Amino acid sequence: MANERLRLLLARLRERLWVRPLGMGLLSLLIVFAAVAADGTGLRDLVPDFDDATVRSLLSVLSASMLVVATFTVGSMVAAYASASSTATPRAFLLILADDTSQNALSTFIGAFIFSVVALIALEQEAFQVAGRFVIFSFSVVAFGLVVLTFIRWVDRIARLGRIGSTIETVERAAVSALRRRREAPTMRACRVSSGDHHDGTPVHAPEPGYVRHVDLRALQACAEDAGARIVVE
Repeated sequence: MANERLRLLLARLRERLWVRPLGMGLLSLLIVFAAVAADGTGLRDLVPDFDDATVRSLLSVLSASMLVVATFTVGSMVAAYASASSTATPRAFLLILADDTSQNALSTFIGAFIFSVVALIALEQEAFQVAGRFVIFSFSVVAFGLVVLTFIRWVDRIARLGRIGSTIETVERAAVSALRRRREAPTMRACRVSSGDHHDGTPVHAPEPGYVRHVDLRALQACAEDAGARIVVE
């Protein structure tokens, strides 16, 4: 039961726009701390020594460009969402908000920006030695390449995000996936209802209107066993 609720919670968190940027920001902080810790290992004897000016110039370019790119990304996403909100249904709009490509792009840009700023501050405070500068330089090069690839992919995606054709394809994929799961398990792996199973039952209605997004069959089974009853989901 706990695993089912945890899986549902993680699925809902994935749909939130702020979750992935927050995760990438925390990851970038961990990389900087790892670079500081690397100076206390034997790595300093195995790697080349990059001077502060080289690392500082790369981080400066990365931080300045990432701030502009992140701002441009947010503006483009807001414009696309505004267009989608006027052409799509409310449920389809939620699918557009959960677009993986846009969330990954924003997360990458914000993460690279936070990494470069924190690394610059640490570099100015002379927190890095030979191994630390090598780690920061290596991750800066990786971040730069990742940003370029992500930006190219995201530009192609944002050009179609919010358009009617793209929205229809998104809704179609979600509907096909749901129908396929229902075809594979028409009763959600529960017992099939017979005609006389709930004639004497007490109906239980939701207190508020809304969409059913998940049915926790394990929790229902546990409640039925505790009460010695049968639960029919219609």
